[in-house]
Amino acid sequence: MSNRPAHTRPAAACASAAALLAAAIAVLTPAPAHAQDTPDFRAEFKGQFEASARKLVALSEAMPAESYSWSPMEGVMTVALVYRHIARYNYMYPHLNLGIDPPKGVDYQTLEEGGADKAEVARILAESMDHVRAVVDGMSDADLAAPVELYGRQVASWAVLLQLVTHMNEHLGQSIAYARMNRVVPPWSG
Repeated sequence: MSNRPAHTRPAAACASAAALLAAAIAVLTPAPAHAQDTPDFRAEFKGQFEASARKLVALSEAMPAESYSWSPMEGVMTVALVYRHIARYNYMYPHLNLGIDPPKGVDYQTLEEGGADKAEVARILAESMDHVRAVVDGMSDADLAAPVELYGRQVASWAVLLQLVTHMNEHLGQSIAYARMNRVVPPWSG
């Protein structure tokens, strides 16, 4: 190293140091994740989705039929409406954001308008989970990477699936709270 002040060092030495710093930053900075860079996205998504789906279905079965019309207070979703809401979005995200039609006879726009019959609501919820499974199984790696719009921004299709499971998990937490308020212990928690 020279004893010269920094302002008098040759420009080449400063350029070398800058290049070395840039190379170090490039090596240490992780690349953004893309579906094609993450071959395990499908497996990871399925694992996360299945864990949440099993809990929601188990909870819907554990809740007594009379609790399906219960809500913690006026203006807040009932137990049945929470499950219907989850089902609606399990059809809506693939349809609106991925262009995948719901099965024939399913009008997701009216799913939240139905009643609180336990057997009907539990069936609707379980069938919506089957639809998500079929959607994911039917998507190629190229489909997962394809650009789509989600809430006004451009994202890869896999981000829609991530949003779907995030939405489902939000309402799983709500459903656990509802169950506990109704003195129902979630079956997996013992």
